[in-house]
Amino acid sequence: MARLDALSAGVIPADLPATFSYTEARAGGLSERRLYALRDAGVIEQLGRGLYQRADTSGAADSDLIEIAHRAPQATLCLTTALARHGLTDAIPSSIDVALPRGARHPHTQAPVTWHTFATDTFTIGRDELTLTAASAIGLYSPERCIIDAFRLRHLEGPEVAVEALRRWLRRRGAHPAMLLKMARAFPKAEPALRSTLEILL
Repeated sequence: MARLDALSAGVIPADLPATFSYTEARAGGLSERRLYALRDAGVIEQLGRGLYQRADTSGAADSDLIEIAHRAPQATLCLTTALARHGLTDAIPSSIDVALPRGARHPHTQAPVTWHTFATDTFTIGRDELTLTAASAIGLYSPERCIIDAFRLRHLEGPEVAVEALRRWLRRRGAHPAMLLKMARAFPKAEPALRSTLEILL
């Protein structure tokens, strides 16, 4: 009944994006009372403090990632979180590893996030995008970049994580160690250990 009452009060403004903030909702003509009525009726979902999404566009998308992408457009999944998405580790991190370029603000999120600061001059190397919904995406480092970062930050992640990721990657069809080493040249702290491990595994 509450859902029907909310819908009968009028549709959500057409110019509001699929994911929108409280400020955008008010600017689009939604009163605070109507906004909360739509939320309570299940017409929109609250992703975090002051952040909402149309329920009919959510699908199977990860609401945590949508919140992160909305609050930090440069956000990029990295380290163990990205390795797990690429099937290069069995580890399941307790929070989402997200990189931002040095100098970028780390926003507060309801989603559990471990923020990492990466150098601006190498931030985009190996950065791809993971589509979340028709209107949103989040950065995701490639398998090769993830392996390099695992070696570069092995004092944080543990050397076994880096070695296992590299071992799994080498078993894949289309894995090219020469291309991996070429990318690693931009990361002097990772290249020597990566090169020596490759020599052992190959």
